[in-house]
Amino acid sequence: MTQTEVKKDQSFFQRFFKAITGGSALLMIATFIAVIWANIDHHFYEHTWHDILSIDVNMFHLKMSWHHWINDGLMAIFFFVVGLEIKREFLAGELSSFKQASLPIFAAVGGMVVPIIFFFMFGLEGESSAGWGIPMATDIAFSLGILGMLGKRVPLSLKVFLTALAIVDDLGAVVVIALFYGGELQWTYLMVAAGLLAILVFANLRNIQDLRLYTFLGFVIWYLFIVSGVDGPGSGLHATIAGVLIAFTIPARPKVHIDNFLPRIERGLNKFKQVPKHTHEIVLTDEQLHAVSDLEYAVSKVRSPLQYIEHQFHGFISVFVLPVFALANAGVVLSAGHEGGEVLGLVSIAIAISLVMGKVIGITLFSWLAVRLGISIKPKGSSWLSFAGLGLLGGIGFTMSIFIASLAYTNSAEILNQAKIGIFIGSIVAGFAGFYLLKYSLKRDEDIMNRGEKVK
Repeated sequence: MTQTEVKKDQSFFQRFFKAITGGSALLMIATFIAVIWANIDHHFYEHTWHDILSIDVNMFHLKMSWHHWINDGLMAIFFFVVGLEIKREFLAGELSSFKQASLPIFAAVGGMVVPIIFFFMFGLEGESSAGWGIPMATDIAFSLGILGMLGKRVPLSLKVFLTALAIVDDLGAVVVIALFYGGELQWTYLMVAAGLLAILVFANLRNIQDLRLYTFLGFVIWYLFIVSGVDGPGSGLHATIAGVLIAFTIPARPKVHIDNFLPRIERGLNKFKQVPKHTHEIVLTDEQLHAVSDLEYAVSKVRSPLQYIEHQFHGFISVFVLPVFALANAGVVLSAGHEGGEVLGLVSIAIAISLVMGKVIGITLFSWLAVRLGISIKPKGSSWLSFAGLGLLGGIGFTMSIFIASLAYTNSAEILNQAKIGIFIGSIVAGFAGFYLLKYSLKRDEDIMNRGEKVK
């Protein structure tokens, strides 16, 4: 990799970290408010988010609680952006080749499989066992936010690794939600949605970039997913899956190729310069307007719709979607006696231990196996102790874990509360342990390299 490419990568990840972690403080504040609110007046908290909002516009009829609007609506937008990130990474990012992708993919698989094994080791039965998907999730915002707190000492390769791992983890969560956390389906709606998706795929292949088409059909597809359940809106195939599938159809190729961009800009500027100028003219001439329009077209089309949408939505996700989701879902009851239920139970312990121990063992072990088998290459200057620190950061499930818990325990408020407590405990322990382990290991790696020795 050339020095110019390294600088470009660093610039990209600096912007990515700023976008992803910029809302971490808001997320923490929203979580804190939700917990305080739920413990001061739990019934008012529950009543607020389960109040019904109906929308009836022409053929569009939807009646859901605020909680469902947030989890099925706003989170569909969140997963839509996740889908854009996944597609970009597989096409032109850190997952675009097997050599680049193999290590974080192996690590992500380990970080999903081993926590599930840990969870089942607790022998939970009945409805309690439905939460096996909770500890497999990683909260990308919090994990990257804590990694960013370690400053410039963190090598770019480790930032790339954790980012790619979290993206693959999100993809795994999408598959699990689609396969295991949906209700009985009305297949007619889904067949129509599949047909509309096929139209968007065809439009993508033809490089049709009119976002009005993708927005309108995308909204219809989301609506069909919402009403696909036999038991009413939100009970079928989860609407967040629609967000990811729609994202995969968004064109990633620009209309104006980067190689043609500068020559086209130069031609436009020269054309603008060659138009005779008159000092008494206030407005542009038709020739100048035509040159400006050509410049505007080149500037707007050199960035693909995928990159444009992803850039526009990151701030919205960080400062609005995730904080609102936390406010509506993180209201865990910490005091005993809530409706006679147990606050800290076996479900809490299973989730907490699976998040912490399952993630660190799974991520580190599978990464080590991939390197030992010659499939992947460990980044230079990074020790396995640092990888264990990253594995602990992967145990910060929080947002994604709470989301899966809300799907797994829809019929039991008591078990859902226990699950949230387990997520809180596991995520906090994983975050603190990962931060301090990385703080020690990165300094140790740096000292070893300064002595001219090889980091292991």
